[in-house]
Amino acid sequence: MIVGHAGQTATVTVLIDTPVWPWRGRLWSHLVSDVSYEELHAFVAAELGIPRRAFQGDHYDVPEDLYDIAVAAGAEPVGARELLARLMAAGLRLRKVRRDLGAGSAPR
Repeated sequence: MIVGHAGQTATVTVLIDTPVWPWRGRLWSHLVSDVSYEELHAFVAAELGIPRRAFQGDHYDVPEDLYDIAVAAGAEPVGARELLARLMAAGLRLRKVRRDLGAGSAPR
């Protein structure tokens, strides 16, 4: 749930997979929305404090130390396959070529 500046709340559909993706000595999760990128950006800014520049084209990489915080804030824990299937079903999955054009170098 996201709480706005006026105290308004909104239900979100943000998904997070298990932090099993290694990069730079840490394990990472993928955080996505199966509704919109705007919803994802709002959740990340309000709940996790991850900068927008960390957006990977269709997801954010979340370090394992923020996993429990994301879940407590309302992210739905799912397996990697379900996360991908729901992202694709929503039409929000970017093909690798498109992601590589503007994405950083964090894990995929």
